[in-house]
Amino acid sequence: MAPLHPGLYAIVDLASLAPLGLDAIEFARAVLSARPSALQVRAKGGHARELLGLLRALAPACRAAGVPLVANDRVDLAILSGCGFVHVGQADMTVEQVRRVSPDLRLGISTHTEAQLSLALAARPDYVAYGPVFETRSKEAPDPSVGTSGLALASRHAVQAGVPLVAIGGITLQRAPEVRPYAVAAAVIQGLLPVSARGDGAYEEVRERAHALHAALGGVREAPAPSA
Repeated sequence: MAPLHPGLYAIVDLASLAPLGLDAIEFARAVLSARPSALQVRAKGGHARELLGLLRALAPACRAAGVPLVANDRVDLAILSGCGFVHVGQADMTVEQVRRVSPDLRLGISTHTEAQLSLALAARPDYVAYGPVFETRSKEAPDPSVGTSGLALASRHAVQAGVPLVAIGGITLQRAPEVRPYAVAAAVIQGLLPVSARGDGAYEEVRERAHALHAALGGVREAPAPSA
């Protein structure tokens, strides 16, 4: 069974939240109201203790919503926090290395070229991310965009391999219909950020954006079963 449901793969990027004065936990709770496909916590250059604390704080809310919690890059913190998922990039541990460290940890990997995609699919991770599909501002030195034609090609390879594909890079509400046919889910950072509201209104705007993006990307989720 695919570990990801269709729809929004939401990313809580601490570097994007800080300039807006947004609290990561409140932001994540607003996003979780849409019950997205996954919630990834991204803290490039952040302190390990801070990230571990954040993952542990978000784990109960993610479990209650039935949403996978994903640690970015840090396999050790994924294990310590018990979040169950880690996402690695091309400069991080390989799929094989992650499995040697923690065979039960589920994982996804970012790819940016056809060669990287082929190697990743052969390793059969729980999902493969591909892109950037469009130009993105979330990285200082992004890889060249692949466009929807490149995503369509990646989709064919992923379907043949039986591995879910996640579209990454520059995906907005307006562009969601372009990627929806080719990917199980789509990762979004900037498209979740509030642009007009402040204070509590900012989190309401985040909530509205998450719901709209999840629906536009094909996200339909059943309510979680009540706890005994």
